[in-house]
Amino acid sequence: MSNKELQALKERYVAAGAASPNEQFADHATNAEIWDADGKRMIDFAGGIGVLNIGHRHPKVVEAIKAQLDKLMHTCQTVMPYEGYVRLAQKLSDVVPVRGHAKVMLANSGAEALENAVKIARSATGRTNVICFDGGYHGRTFMTMAMNGKAAPYQTDFGPMPGMVYRAPYPVAYHGVSEDEALRGLAMTMKADSPAHNTAAIVIEPVLGEGGFYQAPTSFMKALRKICDDNGIVLIVDEVQSGFGRTGKMFAIEHTGVEPDMMTMAKSMADGMPISAIVGTDKIMDSCGPNSLGGTYTGSPTACAAALAVFEVFETEDILGKSQRLGDKLNQRFSQWQEQFAHVDNVRSLGSMAAFELVDSKDTHKPMPELVGAITKLAKAKGLIVLGCGLYGNTLRFLMPVTIEDEVLEEGLAILEECLKEAGA
Repeated sequence: MSNKELQALKERYVAAGAASPNEQFADHATNAEIWDADGKRMIDFAGGIGVLNIGHRHPKVVEAIKAQLDKLMHTCQTVMPYEGYVRLAQKLSDVVPVRGHAKVMLANSGAEALENAVKIARSATGRTNVICFDGGYHGRTFMTMAMNGKAAPYQTDFGPMPGMVYRAPYPVAYHGVSEDEALRGLAMTMKADSPAHNTAAIVIEPVLGEGGFYQAPTSFMKALRKICDDNGIVLIVDEVQSGFGRTGKMFAIEHTGVEPDMMTMAKSMADGMPISAIVGTDKIMDSCGPNSLGGTYTGSPTACAAALAVFEVFETEDILGKSQRLGDKLNQRFSQWQEQFAHVDNVRSLGSMAAFELVDSKDTHKPMPELVGAITKLAKAKGLIVLGCGLYGNTLRFLMPVTIEDEVLEEGLAILEECLKEAGA
C-alpha cells in the first residue's frame, strides 16, 4: 500500500491521541536508513527515540529472534520460566553498577519499569513519597505521568494525577539553575512537601532525555547519594534513554562513579524488541512478597533472546568505542555550527548522546522552539529524520545508531546544515 492509502486508514481507524503526524509509513530499514511505503529513503537520526543504538535489524539480533521463534514464543514466565529470562537476569546483574549483588525483574516498557521501581522502593522502605526532577521524563502511565517534570503533552486532559509525587529542580546552569540552587530546591522539597521519613525514593535521569540532554554534574549525583544514604531513601537512576552505550559507557551513571540502589532501563536493551528491566540491590529487590511483581508478557522469550544478542554485539563490535567516536564527530561538527550560525548554542555531548539549542541570542539564551519545528520539517522533506526535545522545546537531539556508516552520517549532517541555513539559524 502507498503512503496515501495508509494515511487514509490511519485517519479512519487510529485514535487521534496515538496517531503519528508523520504521513510517511516505514516499509523496511537497515542500520541507519529507512525506506517508506513509496520507496523514499530516509536517514534516521532518531533511532526510534533511542531504541536502535546498534541499528535497525542488526543481523545478530535478527538471527537470535528467528532461532527463538523456532523453539518457544510464550509461556508467561511466572507460569513456567525459561532459560532466556534467567540468563538475561544474570547478565544484567553482572554489568549494571548498582550497590552490592544485583537482582532483576524484567518488564515490557520503560514506563512499566519505573512503575515497578516505585512499587519496590515503597515495599523496601515502608514509605510512600517519591521525589523527581523538573524536566524529567519517565513514561505515560498514570504514575509516570505524575513523575514527569513537564505537564504538556503528557498530562493534558487526563484529570488528577496520583499523589505522593514531588518535584525538585534539575541543575541546568545554562537555563539559570546552578547545582547549589538545585540542592537548595531539593532541601526545600524535603522540608515543605516530602520529609525524609516519608520519602521512599529519589528518581533521576543522569542525563535528561526528553528534558533536553542535560547531564547532572558528578558532584550533584554524589550529593544525592549522600542524602539517600543519610536518610534511608532509595536512589533510583532512570537509564531508559541514556543506557546501553549511548553515552560511550554502557550506562550514563558510570561517568560519575555513583552506585544507585536501583536502575531502570529499556529502549536499546533489545534493539527494537519490547523489553525493560529493573535492576537493584538484592535486599531491596527481594522486599516484595510472592507473586507481587510480574505481568503476562514480561521478559518474553523473543525479547530476552534479542537482549542477549545485543550484549554479544557490544562485546564483539566495540559499540562503546564507536559511541565515543561518533560523539566526538558530532561535537566537532556542532561546535562549527555554533560559530557559524547565530541561533545555534550550547553544543553538548556525552558519548553520542548529543544535542544543541536554538536560541534567539547567545547572550539571552531565549528558547526558539519554532525554529526547531521549522528545521525538523525541512529535514524530513530532504530525507532526514531528526527530533527536538527539551523543557522549552528548543533542543535538537541526536540518537542515530552508533553503528551508522561514515558516509551516511556525513550525508545526514550535510542535510541538516542545509536546513540550518534555509531556516535562518
